[in-house]
Amino acid sequence: MVIRASIGAVPGLIPSFLILAGVLAGITALISRARNRPLLLSVLLATCTAALCTVTLLPGAAGMTVGQCDTGLPVHVFTSSSSLLNIGLFIPPAALSTLLFRRPATVAAVFVLFSGLIEFIQSVTSLGRSCTVTDVVANSIGALVGVGGAAVWLGIGGRALRRPLRDFAWAAGIALAGSAALVCGFNSRVTGVNVVAIDDSRRAVVDATEGSDTWLSAEAEAVFGTGTRSTGTQVEKDGSRWKIIASTDRGTISGWWPDRTLERASASDQHGDAGTLTAAQAGGVARSFARTHFPDSLVGSDQTVRTLDDGPHAAYLVTYRRHRQGVLMPMRLDFTITRSGRMVGFTSEAVRDAVPPRQPSPSPGPPRDGSRQRQPAPRRRALSSSPGSSTASPASGSHPTSGPTGRPDQHLTNYRAG
Repeated sequence: MVIRASIGAVPGLIPSFLILAGVLAGITALISRARNRPLLLSVLLATCTAALCTVTLLPGAAGMTVGQCDTGLPVHVFTSSSSLLNIGLFIPPAALSTLLFRRPATVAAVFVLFSGLIEFIQSVTSLGRSCTVTDVVANSIGALVGVGGAAVWLGIGGRALRRPLRDFAWAAGIALAGSAALVCGFNSRVTGVNVVAIDDSRRAVVDATEGSDTWLSAEAEAVFGTGTRSTGTQVEKDGSRWKIIASTDRGTISGWWPDRTLERASASDQHGDAGTLTAAQAGGVARSFARTHFPDSLVGSDQTVRTLDDGPHAAYLVTYRRHRQGVLMPMRLDFTITRSGRMVGFTSEAVRDAVPPRQPSPSPGPPRDGSRQRQPAPRRRALSSSPGSSTASPASGSHPTSGPTGRPDQHLTNYRAG
């Protein structure tokens, strides 16, 4: 299944592999005969190298922006199907190279650097391929597994490695020089993007808001009418809650998840409709909707119905406000309803009531026996206070318990008589 998907994602993969494998195998066969190298191992190595190049460097149809590379941690290297394919892709050529040259350290260094070179080429060219750190790790794991397996096989067969000390020295030199070149190339030409973290974040959002689309679509039909079709959804995080904003073919609606509380709605058609709905009936429509969706906002609130414009296409503005000891609370609930009974929009701000200011206690009157109260002596300023010091007066401004003024919201000011 994975191999079939990879073949389908890269057009012309098999013909390109066959052509490249034939060319490399023919050249390798000639060189092997001239140097008395094992012919079968050499041809197999050339074929695996052709497969490796065509799978990783042939232009594809999907990839990141040129100059970008996914630098996310390889947390899915053993669970991703593409990573497992990369591991399996590097095992055969690494193993065959070790069996052919019997220099495992040098072979491991070459294939690990070759993996980094492949990802660098993918990132700086418009091949339609994706450069990822996960691929580098997967390729390197495959190379090390192949080298390790071949080295064990050589040991079991009694075939000694060629000059182990020189092998390690060559490996160290190749690793240092190649790593320095790749680091300079990536730093100068490539920008790192943590795609893994982005994908995990998106997946977390999807899991946290699962079911919100269905809920808000049903509420949109309750506001705009049956048959309302959703065209898109936006999600914003606010503390432990998620604000869901749904766009439909008849307007927008938003609410909070997982609280399942609506916040506002605004119809696309802001014109009034001809009808015979009275102000009292408009108040009943708003009250019926509020009882279902905003029961807490109705407790202790006063309803006011005001007519917007005149004529048969006028609409009604229904507002709910609550007062405590003569102080307007910050809670607000507004509806705009046409004379046909259509809801143009609503706005809800379910804010907790502020604590009303305490009334000052009346000053005591003079004693009934006619005696005079002794006034406390004025407090003297301390002699130790520094020159130029002053006592700060409280800043003037509105009282913290003052609430909104009842100004209509956006969906109210956008209303136009038809």
